Amino acid sequence: MAKDVLCEVNSCKYWAAGNKCAASSIYVVNNRGKQAHDSGDTDCKTFEPKL
Repeated sequence: MAKDVLCEVNSCKYWAAGNKCAASSIYVVNNRGKQAHDSGDTDCKTFEPKL
């Protein structure tokens, strides 16, 4: 398991100082319904917008 998860999406409620993800777990899926071949083929479903 990754020790640190980095994220630059500062509009997410889990974004923390130092570009860290503060979510207790991360959920990543294929974004085209097919097997992913690179990072562009995936989406982070953990994202929730800051209010």
